Amino acid sequence: MKILFLSENFPPESNAAATRVYERAIYWADWGHDVTVITSAPNFPEGKLFDGYANRWRQVETMDGIRVVRVKTYIAANRDVVHRTLDFLSFMVTAFFAGLRQPRPDVVAATSPQFFAAVAGWAIGAVRRIPFVFELGDLWPASIAAVGAMRKSVALSMVEKLELFLYRKSAAVAALTETFKHDLVSRGIPGGKIAVVINGVDLSRYAPRERDAELAADHGLVGKFVVGYVGTHGMAHALGNVLDAAERLKNADKQTDRDDIRFMLAGAGAERDALVADAARRGLDNVIFVDRQPKRKMPVVWSLCNVALVHLKDSPVFAGVIPSKIFEAEAMGLPILLAAPDGEAGRIIAADACGLHVPAENPAALLDAVLDLYADGAKRSDFAKNSLIAAPSHSRETQAREMLAVLELAARGNGDIAETVNGDGA
Repeated sequence: MKILFLSENFPPESNAAATRVYERAIYWADWGHDVTVITSAPNFPEGKLFDGYANRWRQVETMDGIRVVRVKTYIAANRDVVHRTLDFLSFMVTAFFAGLRQPRPDVVAATSPQFFAAVAGWAIGAVRRIPFVFELGDLWPASIAAVGAMRKSVALSMVEKLELFLYRKSAAVAALTETFKHDLVSRGIPGGKIAVVINGVDLSRYAPRERDAELAADHGLVGKFVVGYVGTHGMAHALGNVLDAAERLKNADKQTDRDDIRFMLAGAGAERDALVADAARRGLDNVIFVDRQPKRKMPVVWSLCNVALVHLKDSPVFAGVIPSKIFEAEAMGLPILLAAPDGEAGRIIAADACGLHVPAENPAALLDAVLDLYADGAKRSDFAKNSLIAAPSHSRETQAREMLAVLELAARGNGDIAETVNGDGA
């Protein structure tokens, strides 16, 4: 099958969408499918081109059997809505025209949360008369409103109408969570065309390993108990709550047996500079910032952690989100501390018995859980063991088979039964 996939983010970028599209496409290419990904020159989240890349109208490369076509976009840091929207719109236009120039595919797909990539995917499908599959990675624009980046307005209402139009016009929808599917059904989208393909982890890339001595020394983490957040520092993650917990620990803790606890925030994003400045202002030497690392070094970064922190803003919108870092942490054999609204992520942590779940944006509860895990080595060990047991049930290969099944149904004109796709990828 010939697959054309649109994703504004793609490696060497390392955010969730880039990783998800790339790691599945490797499997598809290995299984004999012809895969082309249209994307931009890598610049996320700082809005700065990665070394070795230029913002040209067209660049073509091959990555692990995947044909990658990079198009020119308006580049902006992941900070304010206006400039990011211009970025999204520019990709919509250039990706659309690039899609018209590709050899005719059997199916075209696009992933959100970059919503306007889906507009381009639908338009390519409409012009070339091929089925379009919408991969729903985030309830955009609802998530934008939830973080306060965009207020209720006529413009937001128009975008929501466009969102529903795309769901209706797609041959099939692949939602990353059950909550996303329920939301679409509640708004009149037929449930039969919506498959739920939950995120996963590439087990060939992530596995338990000893703490990286060089990186630990570089950041003063030798011999420290590290609670680590690894990922994007954005408005959706409310990482100021971590600083609040760290400040509580610093102010309350006069005992030398707990001064080895460190909160590590590794990655980049719209909020990172403000977080660094705030930590410095508060004198939080127990918060360590690690710069964004290449995707290939993610297991090395995870190796610094005694506990994996998964953190989301306190909003009902994020109750339906399942961060992919949960599955990476499980594959690394780490106990997990989830600070998020009650929802699907919490149910996974409970079902896998791999960690603790505390309320979102509650620094006292977060610190209590950290101290609990710090003091109870047996509990950490049990959670770590259960993480490793659970990881294979969330493998990227399984997800690749399921998503491929959705694409094949759409290509055959059977997208209206996409919900029949199950864990066996059938």
